[in-house]
Amino acid sequence: MLPDPIKKFIEVFSKLPSIGPRMATRLAFYLLSIDKNNLGELESAFSGLKRVNRCPRCFFMKSGGRLCSICTDPKRDKNIITIVEKEADLLSIEKAGNFMGHYLILGELVEHGTLTSNQKLRFQHLRERISQELGGKAKEIILALSPTAFGDFTADLIRKEFQGLSEKITRLGRGIPTGGEIEFADEETLKQALERRN
Repeated sequence: MLPDPIKKFIEVFSKLPSIGPRMATRLAFYLLSIDKNNLGELESAFSGLKRVNRCPRCFFMKSGGRLCSICTDPKRDKNIITIVEKEADLLSIEKAGNFMGHYLILGELVEHGTLTSNQKLRFQHLRERISQELGGKAKEIILALSPTAFGDFTADLIRKEFQGLSEKITRLGRGIPTGGEIEFADEETLKQALERRN
């Protein structure tokens, strides 16, 4: 009944987080109803994503250059490193506007409570970074993981992994409700959580 290009669109977009087949179908029909120039802008925006890749230092997104804009900012304190789960968490902390250190994006926490091989590689990379750039010890590692069961378990793993590699290892204050996610916290709550870390 539906033309093949629409079927393909629905199939591909329904795999995206929070979309599903019904939303993908609505999106397809909406896009078909807009001006072709606007559709061209969307195509261009999608195409531009091909030029984005990961910073080899913190694993945030960058386009052009070897490192991302955070890692190359000379005003930031490289001795203070915040470990976050995902890019949206980093963006939320940046919006709060009171953190001027560096980051490590760990990657999505898995439900069975163990680290993936990719996460272990990122930890190894951070260990090397601390050893080579910071003389073997960071001033502070902040664990900015959501206060969920998986976040708490992973925070304990990280504390063990980096014991001795940082003067102190802190966790965000509990301004964020248990079970909440950093990505959805407002800026003031995140400011308070950063200030009350322990």
